[in-house]
Parts: sequence; structure tokens; C-alpha cells
Amino acid sequence: MKLPPLGPRQWLVFAAVALLFFAWGAFLVRTPPPDEPLPWLAEWQVLVLEPLADERLRLAELSVLVAGELWLQPRPQGARLLYRGEWLDAGVPWRLEAELALSETERSSLMAAAGLGAEDAEQPLAAQLVAQLGGHGIVGLTLEPQDAVPAARLASSLGQPRLRLQLDDGEAWVYPQLGLTAHADGERLRVLQAVPQRVLGSR
Repeated sequence: MKLPPLGPRQWLVFAAVALLFFAWGAFLVRTPPPDEPLPWLAEWQVLVLEPLADERLRLAELSVLVAGELWLQPRPQGARLLYRGEWLDAGVPWRLEAELALSETERSSLMAAAGLGAEDAEQPLAAQLVAQLGGHGIVGLTLEPQDAVPAARLASSLGQPRLRLQLDDGEAWVYPQLGLTAHADGERLRVLQAVPQRVLGSR
């Protein structure tokens, strides 16, 4: 039996249904919006990461951004002087630790002044030393979020890393132009580590 031809109204119904299915399919496969950038990172890129990569970052400049205190960490191979602080960004607490450049004479003097031996526990130093040592360079720092931060937010801030390395516990994202390495565990950002470019290039 031959079916009667479709009339204009029936064609219109078919076209509307087809358009509805097309729109629904486009909705299902639409590209998700990009993750929100880390709002503080643009400023830090200019004031902290780029100067550190070029070996120009000083304690005085870092301490303006993050209040903190100095800790002397004895070690058999030579003491380390660390600057530690915390700050909040959009409700997310971050922890900073930066190492100061020291000569062997300065290491020995600090250890003697604090009365510490190579095997002793680390110790905080007097608050006024932050200003007194403000001209000392920073040779490396770590930034650690204390709450969950999606790793994709770093890519939204700095772009895709130049290099991705598989680790036993996740991935390392490397931004050599900034001397920066980010460690991601699945979709979560674990820690950012920044060093001078020449140090990252020698690893």
C-alpha cells in the first residue's frame, strides 16, 4: 500500500523534531567552560617566579607578599635558612617555604649564634632577622595548597606545561621558562616548586 505524501505541516513537524534532537546533542557534547585561573598567580609570576628564575629575587621582596619567619635547619652537609609563611587566597590557605642563599661563613655563624649542632632540631630565629637579611637571595621555594585545588587551574593561569613527566604518585608539569615544576596527583594540585632556570636545566 502506497503511503500518501507528506504535507507541509507534517514536514514542519519532522523538521522541528530533527532540530530539537540536534540541539540536544550539541548540548550534551558542548565544550565545558575552562577552569578559573588562580587569581594570585599572575602577580606572583611577575613579582616572584620570573625574578627567582633569573636569580634576582630577594627576601625583602618576598616578605612583602607573605609575612613569615626564619627557621634555621641544621644538617650534616650544611645548615639551611628557611623563610616560612602562610596566606589565604579566595578562602584557600597556602603554605610557603623559601630557602635563602648563604655562604659557608654565614652558615657557621648562624649555627654558632643559635648554639646548634648538625644533628639538632630546627629552630625559629628572631623576627628582626627578616629585615636584616632582606638583601639575601632566594634560591628556591615551594608553595603548597592546604585545601583541594584542581590542577587544571594552573594550566588556566600559565598555559599548558612544556613538559609532562609521569611519576609514581602522579605527574610533574614543567614550566622551564619560570623554573617551575608542579606536582599533580590525579586532578589535584599538590605542590609548586620554583628554582632558578639554570638549576632546573641541570636536573
